[in-house]
Amino acid sequence: MIQFEQVSKHYEGGHEALSQLSFTIPTGEMAFITGHSGAGKSTLLKLLGVIERPSHGTITMDGQSLAKVRGRGIPKLRQRIGMVFQDHRLLMDRTVFANVELPLAIAGIARQERGRRVRAALEKVGLLSYERQLPATLSTGEQQRVGIARAIVGRPSLLIADEPTGNLDPQLAVEIMGLFAEFQQVGTTVLVASHDLPLIKRMRKRVVVLDHGRLVADLAAEEVL
Repeated sequence: MIQFEQVSKHYEGGHEALSQLSFTIPTGEMAFITGHSGAGKSTLLKLLGVIERPSHGTITMDGQSLAKVRGRGIPKLRQRIGMVFQDHRLLMDRTVFANVELPLAIAGIARQERGRRVRAALEKVGLLSYERQLPATLSTGEQQRVGIARAIVGRPSLLIADEPTGNLDPQLAVEIMGLFAEFQQVGTTVLVASHDLPLIKRMRKRVVVLDHGRLVADLAAEEVL
């Protein structure tokens, strides 16, 4: 599914966010990217979503080099990727239904099919009865679930999440991670950036550890203690 080959990312001023990063994520695997604040976790996810480009190296997804994805190919690529953010990024003046529907509307999916998919996604995250509510009326955990429903409504092959439990209490964090694990069980590749080590240990999934942009450990699920 994902292959990084000697990937580096430099910013103006000399800051090196990633340095010669190489690893592979097989299709259908769930893995965590962890490390200290500023280790390069968010940058890595932005490169996958073609929000940013690497300075050096090659990133491949489903056998396609992301360097070759340009122009109209970028929106098509992003339709295959579900993105979950720590701050939800919901439209507060639109209903829960409308927030989740937005990626399908952009993709040109027919209205009837959009309705079916949105309700299926909301049911998956336990929010079907909230579809007419505005996000501001929901709790932080419920808002995060709306963000997850929006990420999965397009049936992406890859789901990436940047600190999705950073604003949640421990019990809610466990529930949200449980949802990600469920998506993996049906074949979705899941990549989560997190610094919550107790939660990562509890999940017992593969862990890729970054330190100042460099890969310093790549632990298989059975090695995570």
